[in-house]
Amino acid sequence: MLAYFVMKARMEAAIAGERSALAEARARLEGQSKTLAETIRATEEAAKRQAFDEFLADLRVEERHYLREQKALFIHKKSLVLQERIYFRNIPLSSWVEHEMPVEEGADVEKLVKTLAVFTPDLMLNPGPAARKFLR
Repeated sequence: MLAYFVMKARMEAAIAGERSALAEARARLEGQSKTLAETIRATEEAAKRQAFDEFLADLRVEERHYLREQKALFIHKKSLVLQERIYFRNIPLSSWVEHEMPVEEGADVEKLVKTLAVFTPDLMLNPGPAARKFLR
């Protein structure tokens, strides 16, 4: 009878040791699987970000501008006409968007062109607070 209880105690001790080793191994595996999942998620996000940056690098804006003069009897009007369109690589994504603004004598045409432009690369890639509000 004594041998039975001694052997039973030894078996329970061995089983307890095996259970603790098993619990430790499971904890290590769960930690590794969480780390692996986070690494995969971070890698996917980096790949998406890189693909999006490459896509945005392929977008460009083509613009042209000229001065339009209208003469009628004693009236002489000058206006700046700015035309813009968006390209993806060499494919136009939009038709020409035309803006017209009256110009006074001696005005800086290049400065007016910059203020009149809608598809500026800075605005497209980094929208300001007003544009962000509009996008929401």
